[in-house]
Amino acid sequence: MSQKITIDPVTRVEGHGKVTIHLDDDNHVTDAFFHIVEFRGFERFIQGHPYWEAPVMVQRLCGICPVSHHLAAAKAIDQIVGLDPEDLSVPAQKIRRLLHYGQVFQSHALHFFYLAAPDLLFGYDSDPVKRNVVGVAHEFPDIAKKGILMRKFGQEIIRLITGKKIHGISATPGGVHKHIIPKEVGYFLDGRVIPNIDTMVDWSLEIIEFFKAYHEKNRHFLDDFAVYPSGHLGLVSKKNGFLELYDGNLRAIDADGNVTLDDIPNVRYADYFFEAVERWSYLKFPYLKHLGRENGWNRVGPLARINVCSGIETPLAERARREFVEATGDKVNHRTMYTHWARLIEALHCAEMIRNLLNDSDILSSDVTRKGERRNRGVGIIEAPRGTLIHEYEVDDKDRITRCNLIVSTTHNNEPMNRAVRWVARHALDGKRKITEVMLNQVEVAIRAYDPCLSCATHAIGQMPLEVSLYDSKGELIDRMKR
Repeated sequence: MSQKITIDPVTRVEGHGKVTIHLDDDNHVTDAFFHIVEFRGFERFIQGHPYWEAPVMVQRLCGICPVSHHLAAAKAIDQIVGLDPEDLSVPAQKIRRLLHYGQVFQSHALHFFYLAAPDLLFGYDSDPVKRNVVGVAHEFPDIAKKGILMRKFGQEIIRLITGKKIHGISATPGGVHKHIIPKEVGYFLDGRVIPNIDTMVDWSLEIIEFFKAYHEKNRHFLDDFAVYPSGHLGLVSKKNGFLELYDGNLRAIDADGNVTLDDIPNVRYADYFFEAVERWSYLKFPYLKHLGRENGWNRVGPLARINVCSGIETPLAERARREFVEATGDKVNHRTMYTHWARLIEALHCAEMIRNLLNDSDILSSDVTRKGERRNRGVGIIEAPRGTLIHEYEVDDKDRITRCNLIVSTTHNNEPMNRAVRWVARHALDGKRKITEVMLNQVEVAIRAYDPCLSCATHAIGQMPLEVSLYDSKGELIDRMKR
């Protein structure tokens, strides 16, 4: 009879999930699972609504990355009104990009400084009383201050364009609601109210240098923790295969770097992807049809994007990418903890792009909406902070949504996160009968690296206490921990 350890919920992630670890009679780990136990209803209850409501409604999936859902839905609705991404006016495209880069920048700052930094700075085996953002602020005040202000800067970009930091509205079918005025741009350039964009670029560089130094001192941990081969998926530029966060083609590679999805246009995604289901989770398991369930799953997010792209168009981020690639031996990187390094490179890229766009007169133009010939299907794909985000809508002749399909970043990362949990369980819990805080946090460290947004994936609601129970092979309770 097997034993089972339950971690419920996983902490310091957006939303709630549960981990179960199964042991045999000799206390060896036989399997481990990352469960999503809440039900997602967005794909159903959006049906029947007029299509132009989709970009407003779906952003309520999440309070951390609403902009990503807003823009992915908007790109799909653009197609329904007859416009492909390149058909929008140049000012509208650039304003949407500015919004998106602000979103990714603030989200990456939130994750690194608030969620990941406590483990990196103090160690996953440190006292949990100080292993949090408050502990970071107390012992590393300069790092904490920069993290807070970097996130604020990104949120202020969002507020400028949408009217609010959370759940604002910018995109409309065929463009954006309004252009930007010079006074608003000056707010981010002069540095009188908040640190300016040049400071954001400088701080992004400093944090990367900090992480590189951390890597030199903690190479063993970063190189060896939760390492396993996988495929990688992300958008790349249609022109040159460079990193693309707003609009590009889908590219995937296998564990050896062989291309498995060769720059596919967004509208054809359904020809290549299936979503498997399991009895023990509400979260699906996407994979590439032609490779099958066993070999067709992919990681998405910062690490995957750095792995699949051919370069980065902004010079400072490209230099950082090259240093990252050299540090990993010019091979596909499967080291889970390197996701944090990749995330910081993307934050730098976003800061550079924001600077370019704030100094671009196109965002001041009032030419912000277009119209085309009506269609009945639209697909919008964008790189959310956590990875590739897919929105698809079908509408009837009365403009009502008849079908909605959402594949969010955390859904793509479902299989990778389960693999990470199994890796950690077999290395940290195998042969043990006593649950410890260190063991549990190692499982969570692996999951947190993916920055999972469980609310996006499942529309989770409610709070659950953390309770971990360990039963022996006879089903008798031998240990329990609560948080």
